[in-house]
Amino acid sequence: MDLNWLRDFECLARTRNFTRAADERNITQSAFSRRIRGLESWVGLPLVNRATYPVQLTEAGQQFLPAAHGAISQLSETRQSLRDADRGDSRFIRFSVLHTISVNFLAARIYALQRQLPDMRTRVVSDSLSTCCELLVEGAVDFMLCYYHYSVSPTIDESAFVRKDLVTDRLIPVAAAKPVRDLGWDLNRLGGPPIPYLAYERSSFLGMVVEATVDRKPLNAEMIHVDGLVESIKRRLLQGSGFAWMPATAIVAELAEGVLVPIGDDSWSTKLTISALANPATFDQTAAALWDLL
Repeated sequence: MDLNWLRDFECLARTRNFTRAADERNITQSAFSRRIRGLESWVGLPLVNRATYPVQLTEAGQQFLPAAHGAISQLSETRQSLRDADRGDSRFIRFSVLHTISVNFLAARIYALQRQLPDMRTRVVSDSLSTCCELLVEGAVDFMLCYYHYSVSPTIDESAFVRKDLVTDRLIPVAAAKPVRDLGWDLNRLGGPPIPYLAYERSSFLGMVVEATVDRKPLNAEMIHVDGLVESIKRRLLQGSGFAWMPATAIVAELAEGVLVPIGDDSWSTKLTISALANPATFDQTAAALWDLL
């Protein structure tokens, strides 16, 4: 069972509304509903009466709610005490970050920063957007790195944190050069056989961006694969399996070498911003220096 399921259930019990609870949890309503059903499958009984408005907890749900509260509290306290003990005399600066940002941006940035701050020790938690937000709000990490987009942004109280925009990225449709050349793949051409499409999970941040913006246009494509991770889709791209929208920071070398090529004009692309959020009031000297340099 996932701790997120318990947090989802606690949020739904408080809001009594699937849409509002999904918004608070930073996921789509369909993904939120699947996670509630996953928890109900684990318990073995319905926890929510969906036939009422606002939704009501079933008798089993009312009995389970105090246990969920207790489990969340105990697990969070235990996790924090373990982290505090792990820090010891050498405090680690902790990041929560989306996986693709961790791989394609943060790793190189930390390497460069450690040259200027040789005593800096870092620990990175790569996870979903909702988990990254939770870790920041709970004070379990010092920094959160995520994407911002005009159509999809983290639901977080920014008045409690300072936001710093670090770099502008682009989400662009690309495919391996050989099938583009041999099969004439081009999103601007609506005729001919549909182009195989490697898509993101709709509940993921990039999946929501694609759905909300660029793939709203007429699209001559057939979805053949769905995944939540950029790196997994990138492997399929390099095999020539189809096309996908990719952050430019994830394919810098492949674009430069011509291994991957864009298959549409600029109207099929959209801008992303990689941003950092933190509460500088909690920083020690090293964290403050890193924030200034980040």
